[in-house]
Amino acid sequence: MIPLSKKENFFSRSIARIAREGRGLLAALALVARLLTAATIAAPVSRADGDITLREGWAVQSSAKVSAGGETVSTFGFDASSWYKTSVPNTVFAVLVENGVHKDPYFGMNLRSVPGVSYAIGSEFANLEMPENSPYAVPWWYRKEFEVSAQFSGRTVWLAFHGINYRANIWINGRKVAGSDQVAGAFRRYEFNVTQFVRAGAKNIVAVEVSAPHANELGITWVDWNPTPPDKDMGLWQEVVLYASGPVALRHAAVETKLDLPATDKAHLTVRAELQNASNAPVKGVLRGTILGAAAPIEFSQDVKLQAGERRSIAITPDQSPALDVRNPKLWWPYQMGEPYLHRLALKFVVDKGLASDLLNIPFGIVQTDSELTPDGYRLFKVNGKPVLVRGGGWAPDMMLRIKQSRREAEFRYVKEMGLNTIRLEGKLEDETFMERADREGILVMAGWCCCDAWEKWGKWGDENRRVSVDSLRDQILRLRAHPSILVWLNGSDNPPPPDRENAYLQVEKENHWPKPIISSATAKKTEPTGESGVKMSGPYEYVSSNYWLLDTKAGGAYGFNTETSPGPAVPPLEGLRSMFPPDKLWPINEFWDFHAGGGKFKNIQVFTNALEKRYGKAKDVADLAWKSQAMTYEGQRAMFEAYGRNKYKSTGIIQWMLNNAWPGLIWHLYDYDLRPAGGYFGSKKALELVHVQFSYDDRSVAIVNGKQEPLNDLKVVAKIYDTSMKELFSREATSNVPADGVTKAFTVAEPAGITSTYFLSLELFTAVGEPSQKRDCRTQTCLLSRNFYWLSAKPDVPDFSKTEWYYTPLTEFADFAALQDLPKAAVAASMSVSDATNETAARVTVENTGSGLAFLVRLRLLKGQDGAEVLPVFFDDNYISLLPGEKREITVHVRKGDLGAGKPVLAVDGFNVAPIEVQ
Repeated sequence: MIPLSKKENFFSRSIARIAREGRGLLAALALVARLLTAATIAAPVSRADGDITLREGWAVQSSAKVSAGGETVSTFGFDASSWYKTSVPNTVFAVLVENGVHKDPYFGMNLRSVPGVSYAIGSEFANLEMPENSPYAVPWWYRKEFEVSAQFSGRTVWLAFHGINYRANIWINGRKVAGSDQVAGAFRRYEFNVTQFVRAGAKNIVAVEVSAPHANELGITWVDWNPTPPDKDMGLWQEVVLYASGPVALRHAAVETKLDLPATDKAHLTVRAELQNASNAPVKGVLRGTILGAAAPIEFSQDVKLQAGERRSIAITPDQSPALDVRNPKLWWPYQMGEPYLHRLALKFVVDKGLASDLLNIPFGIVQTDSELTPDGYRLFKVNGKPVLVRGGGWAPDMMLRIKQSRREAEFRYVKEMGLNTIRLEGKLEDETFMERADREGILVMAGWCCCDAWEKWGKWGDENRRVSVDSLRDQILRLRAHPSILVWLNGSDNPPPPDRENAYLQVEKENHWPKPIISSATAKKTEPTGESGVKMSGPYEYVSSNYWLLDTKAGGAYGFNTETSPGPAVPPLEGLRSMFPPDKLWPINEFWDFHAGGGKFKNIQVFTNALEKRYGKAKDVADLAWKSQAMTYEGQRAMFEAYGRNKYKSTGIIQWMLNNAWPGLIWHLYDYDLRPAGGYFGSKKALELVHVQFSYDDRSVAIVNGKQEPLNDLKVVAKIYDTSMKELFSREATSNVPADGVTKAFTVAEPAGITSTYFLSLELFTAVGEPSQKRDCRTQTCLLSRNFYWLSAKPDVPDFSKTEWYYTPLTEFADFAALQDLPKAAVAASMSVSDATNETAARVTVENTGSGLAFLVRLRLLKGQDGAEVLPVFFDDNYISLLPGEKREITVHVRKGDLGAGKPVLAVDGFNVAPIEVQ
């Protein structure tokens, strides 16, 4: 393996050499008589150099305030000084918020004060027409002055729009490049040959007149997750990029892998790309490629002749170039299965005279991803021949589609620190930086279209929707096929497409050599073209009890692959609620709370709060509700992920609906919009440990779940049961072995006779037998691998499966945790030592229960100095912990220096029954 720094230097030298070869191309290209104009193809995945991203310096204004047409707006002398200043990508509504036109639309009910927001709360605005009085019922202009480098002179100049929602007219320097009959579709990726429109070595102006999608058009939509913004996310929502090539442009590079499974010692690579001859004459040349990252560079080439204006897909196989049979390849692996190793492909097209017409480079992974149906008919995914228990969350971008890379970095870190391995994109197909981050981090991506809107109303489609749908799919397939992180593409969501539409999609996927599994939809509905899906989307989404997941055998229980499900709402801690609502709307629950719930069946959180009060006792105030909510979401999220882990590979995958929220919300998240991890996050993190000990709500067994690709032997499991007075009533230990990626049940724990209505179970898992130690080197010391703490009830929850609905199963009896609110106040002591690294501050926290009672759900926070704001995001290795009398724990926490600020961190400690303290 070449060290990274050397690989990068080698690659830089290679690119510099290619660029030098291209300099002499300018004179030759000046002889080209006529270039194709306004030819569109989808944008490339990545380019080596020369890109100019038109990011800053845009101006935006409503067409209602602009009397001129595009031929004038796109010329010098037009006065746009009063327009809103912004950068791109940015939607129209985001631009107005950025410019202070509207108060923070995410706070309280401010969004309802925006003109045009007159639709009923909880309804699906995506499926309604824009009100006639909405400022977004008319087109909006985007305008930018930009310079075309003098080096582009004599070359073919391309302008790419990676995402326009929804319809647009595009003008450059007073001339129309393309019209709205051609530019329609939120997920289209447009590229225009603008050589005849721009002036090299001079300033130019581009103007884009954008219209929002109608209710029956294939736009970017929000359904029951959260409100739809008032502009329906209209605008330039992804990048605009300018670049140049010679007569032949390179596009859509990808590398396919075929392994001789079960062996992985040889990889057969096929390199694909698309060539576009932009000239009016035939061109002969050689497509040359180099793969870096293997033991030695891999080189290959293929002669190509293109007719005038021809676009052709090229494939170079091992039969044509034996060097593409790679021995002992370094494979790309998902998170927790191995290293997500990335190679790099450099391509250049060299014309007859030895001049480089275009060059392209992409990172890629040597990986083979497959799926199969188990004997039970469940979809099982395999990566490089090894089965993967898919455990992920549904992704929500910001509601206004704003992108902040530091935020995205933190969210991916949360995904990994929780132990998830997958993100699902339902109709929110993110940009290249998202996909590239998933590739680097080893996070698998499920991608596909959205539910519950025009994308699934096939019976109402006209010719345009049919065309836009397949063109959108083609553009996305060509883009996404290059990414090793892609796990699967879903052609439908809540419903599979009808046969004619599914066949049209399958044809696009076949023609464009989609290398990953394809599923007809996220549901168990069988289709004529593809048969059984092997997945289910049978709920729940609303609150269900912790024992539901192991007891249910007909809906969302822990079997098969559940593409979206959840134990219900996720009420943030008090600090999160205060950031959402005005002080006078914090309590009691009111219309402000309902507004920040969801739509449809999820317009409020009454099912959740009803169960909370019956199980934990009536909430006295907002703080009491918030603490009880953390307890209930902790146990609920932990139980869901634990059930699917214990039952692998009868269970083959689960996607928590959702991972995050598009705005401050009360439902379906594992961390809140402020990036605050709370009960649900840490319950999930506990369940998703790589090596984990857990309790089973169905048969009361204690199981060890091994996520490692190696067996673990001689593990010691210790279980103890306590009543509310902390009297030990049960103790048992055993030694067990666990196979690689396997599960072992160690023993069962009986409920002691006469136990209090609420009682506690402590589980610990150690390496080998011997004296327990928390030393970190588990290779040479007996050490703690996993610990888990449950609050259980002698009065169990009783789900009524006869009344199961698509979104939840009601309870006829509720567990009794009322004793928790009567726990005596716990005395907790804490200390903290802080150390600094280059970009992070780390702290080691020691917290100890110095009293005689249980310290329940002890929460740690870092503050920006005394009485300062909470540091977010924040990365604790554990939190919301429960401490037995005399128990002491050490916990580490990391924060990015930019998030901490200049002050010294202060540790804040509180808990369900713990008086707050602060420690410097």
